[in-house]
Amino acid sequence: MPDNVMERRNKCFGETVAANLRKNGFDSYYCNDRQKALKMALKLIPKNHVVSWGGSVTIQEIGLLKEVRNIYRVIDRDKAATMEEKSEMMRQALLCDTFLMSSNGISEDGQLVNIDGTGNRCAALIYGPRQVLVLAGINKITKTIEDALTRARNTAAPINVQRFPDLNVPCHKTGLCSNCQGEDSVCCQIVLTRRCRPAGRIKVILIGENLGY
Repeated sequence: MPDNVMERRNKCFGETVAANLRKNGFDSYYCNDRQKALKMALKLIPKNHVVSWGGSVTIQEIGLLKEVRNIYRVIDRDKAATMEEKSEMMRQALLCDTFLMSSNGISEDGQLVNIDGTGNRCAALIYGPRQVLVLAGINKITKTIEDALTRARNTAAPINVQRFPDLNVPCHKTGLCSNCQGEDSVCCQIVLTRRCRPAGRIKVILIGENLGY
């Protein structure tokens, strides 16, 4: 199949979902590729903003993390020398100006599903930062909310735990969600964001590539 055929389909699909997100109060944009998404994200972040982020492979893959570290004042938990300092930085990030993240699943009708272990990412999405930028590849879009939750539990979480070899969770060994209740569970908070209030605080950039988990 010619690449431009897939690009046209992704553009139609992405713009339809972006329109549904706007109906639910989100600012939303569709970008064909990661380069355009990077430019759009930087355009949406005022130069005087303090920026922080939650765990996201997507923002690394498109080069956004590198750019914000070079351009903006940041709260960078990766620079913490101790777990106590890291925890304090994560708390400070809840009051930053712009918070960056992806989403574990986005339904076609324009709702977000996210799962967290610690909860800092979901907390920032819900309240605190002046604005939240959600960057998500087209692979994160699902037919329904139920499908988005299934994706988050059975695809995103089991892949994500492989980044942390010390986690003692069943999916680390099996690759399958076991609905575990252990102390190391990465599925402690499950958040459905049906609408954005106040309108426009959460800005979603959909990208016509497969990115992240």
